[in-house]
Amino acid sequence: MKKLLTFCAGLTLLLAAGCSSTTSSRIDKNRAAFDSWPMAVQEKVQAGKVDLGFTQEQARMALGNPDRTYTRTTNDGTSEVWAYQDRSPRFGFGLGVGSGGGSSSYGGGVAMSTGGNRDDDALRVVFEGGRVSALESAKKR
Repeated sequence: MKKLLTFCAGLTLLLAAGCSSTTSSRIDKNRAAFDSWPMAVQEKVQAGKVDLGFTQEQARMALGNPDRTYTRTTNDGTSEVWAYQDRSPRFGFGLGVGSGGGSSSYGGGVAMSTGGNRDDDALRVVFEGGRVSALESAKKR
């Protein structure tokens, strides 16, 4: 019973840490800026979405801080890219059976991951001149 309570407490802390910065909390912290934007922009930000022409402030309020940033240089110039990883939880299950010395045992386990090093970015937001000029999203496999 003590192990179950410890597990539940740890899971609660993990989930609370993952939800520390929500779109609503970012809007509340920057209410004056949010209220000054057109209604169409406000609706997208509240939904956690960005669109072409958004400022960096609007994109950050909608999506939060990027997981990484980098610059892209082409013949057309240099742009800033914000990359966001897929943060949805991933689960794994395991079962085990063993025997020896006339007895047998069974075991199982469940694992959950909400981060880690993943190969692809779920979304890349490209800025030119301080505004979103392109959105790149990965296809689900």
